[in-house]
Amino acid sequence: MTDQTAKSHRYDSVDRATRAAMARLTSGVSMHAAASAWMDWAMHLARAPGRQAELAESARDTALRLMMGPFLPEDGGNGLGSAVTKRPEDHRFDHAGWAKPPFKWWMQGYLATEQFWDEAARDIRGMRPGSGDRVAFMARQMLDTLAPSNVAALNPEVLERTRAEYGTNFVKGARNWLEDAAHEVTGRQSPHASKYKVGENIACTAGKVVYRNRLMELIQYAPTTKTVHPEPILIVPAWIMKYYILDLSETNSLIRHLVDAGHTVFCISWTNPDASLRDVSLDDYRREGVMAALDTVADIVPEQKIHACGYCLGGTMLSIAAATMARDGDDRLASITLLAAQTDFTEAGELLMFVDHSQVAYLEDMMWDQGYLDRDQMAGAFRALRAEDLIWQHAVKRYLLAEDDPDFDILAWNADATRMPARMHSDYLRSLFLENRLTSGRFAVAGRVIALKDITAPIFVLGTEADHIAPWRSVYKVTLFTDNDLRFCLTSGGHNGGILSPPGKKHRHYRIGHRTDETQYMDPDTWLAEHDPQEGSWWDAWGDWLAQHSGEKTAPPAMGSEQNKPICDAPGRYVFQR
Repeated sequence: MTDQTAKSHRYDSVDRATRAAMARLTSGVSMHAAASAWMDWAMHLARAPGRQAELAESARDTALRLMMGPFLPEDGGNGLGSAVTKRPEDHRFDHAGWAKPPFKWWMQGYLATEQFWDEAARDIRGMRPGSGDRVAFMARQMLDTLAPSNVAALNPEVLERTRAEYGTNFVKGARNWLEDAAHEVTGRQSPHASKYKVGENIACTAGKVVYRNRLMELIQYAPTTKTVHPEPILIVPAWIMKYYILDLSETNSLIRHLVDAGHTVFCISWTNPDASLRDVSLDDYRREGVMAALDTVADIVPEQKIHACGYCLGGTMLSIAAATMARDGDDRLASITLLAAQTDFTEAGELLMFVDHSQVAYLEDMMWDQGYLDRDQMAGAFRALRAEDLIWQHAVKRYLLAEDDPDFDILAWNADATRMPARMHSDYLRSLFLENRLTSGRFAVAGRVIALKDITAPIFVLGTEADHIAPWRSVYKVTLFTDNDLRFCLTSGGHNGGILSPPGKKHRHYRIGHRTDETQYMDPDTWLAEHDPQEGSWWDAWGDWLAQHSGEKTAPPAMGSEQNKPICDAPGRYVFQR
């Protein structure tokens, strides 16, 4: 290294350390990316007099309806009440008191302002793609702060509770705030312990850890039936959260459901990485995760093909591994299942608002300093996507209404987030989110490009209707880049709730379609129109599909093998890492 290169390296390190310190103060959000979006929008709006006139007219009409609303009839579509409505997912104004004046006027004035900014931030000809969405998102974040539901004197539910409890709700709420503040400052666990305990009443399906390396443990679950299908199932969960979203309580455990249906099930439990794994790459997760698990399963259940199932990021990684195997002539997969997993990222939903070159560089500097992306930094981005509910409505309930947080198995899991290694997360953001290499023919593994079209094993793809992390239309795009036998299933619910859909659960439905290698492509909206919803759980439809691609049942295999002896009981050691 020359003296000039060494000097430049030192100066670059100073710059990166400075940006890393700034990133921690802003929870990893790039102020440059935010300002750039505002500037792009403002400059294009400034030279669009027609759009300005349109917005002024909209503001005038809305203001007139706000002023005249109390004096106009509510029926017939003439009153303000029928002109401004809240979004179905917005539960801040569910209380009956919001239907009465003056609370109703405050609510509708606020909702009208929200709708105006949604319209104002709409893309203008010439704007960079995404600037309008980012401006709308940031405007919504600011408006969420100013919502009348956040102010005790303007919230009828809080006033009602205060009268009923003679103001003691504020005393209890202040105590809750102090406890939460201490929790944030010290990093200690919340004083309100959950009744759900890993290994006791969640993540408690019986099994053994049969393999362990620095990135993952592989769990083999004990059979509960006298006979099982000969082909085992390997589950690849996302490494952004603990694996047991698929093994929650006994009544909603997908893993337990599969075992009870006569399948031999294996599942990866990822490590919670620290700074020592900062240089682990995305391909390391493929080799030491998916491929190492496949090798272990093939050793324990020899001479059988394997059903592989990937959830969220795990599904993206599984699709990469499957395409690589197909390229290299490895035909060990009996089938592939992708649950809420994206392979194309051009329409990756609201998370794209956090991903551009400026934002990724900012995150990289923070991870360069820490060695990983912290779980709280990731959780903040997900909470921001639903700030009105996950931040402000939660604060109202906890600090103004003095209600304790509900204790559900999925909430206990949601609080158990993990970190992500610096290099791996950078690889993921750049090669997939930013550059979309996998479906553009530019994703290389071991120096050679892979293609999803090489996959010949049948595929089952699941999307969820209300998914804001992996929107179902984005998940559906895998049909554009594959030619094999494929079932696409669309189920009710969101990214996590839609997956947890045990048979017998009320208000559940799904749609399912079959794409053969001779079927022409159908766009997602046409597909939706041509496939009617069916009542029930997609678990049953998937179970039938797995059975169709499995052999006749036989005696279950042994737990582990001579080469891969059981190490410890499930759920293993990595799941307890903090």
